[in-house]
Amino acid sequence: MIFHVVPLDEWAAEPDLPYAPASLTAEGFVHCSGDETAALAIADGHFRDTPGPLLVLVIEEAAIGAEVRWEGTEDALFPHVYGPVERAAVTALLEVRRDSHGRAVELIPWV
Repeated sequence: MIFHVVPLDEWAAEPDLPYAPASLTAEGFVHCSGDETAALAIADGHFRDTPGPLLVLVIEEAAIGAEVRWEGTEDALFPHVYGPVERAAVTALLEVRRDSHGRAVELIPWV
């Protein structure tokens, strides 16, 4: 499994199409994380000021039609998806629970 942090409004914007965030156009890939701990850290570091619900997509890597490359440094490799993510590859949604200061503190099942 790989993980992707996304605001709810972006995930829900075009539910009939594969998920293709702005980074796919701008950088050529979808940023993902290799585990829940890294996804929570990314949510805290990059999305603290993002209003509204914040989700983590749990994605079955083998179900993605696009190429997935694990890239980075020796100390930290991150999965990058070089194409849109089929919604059928998303096996679960987790919500980022934040404290009163906007810090990401835990992931809970999205209901």
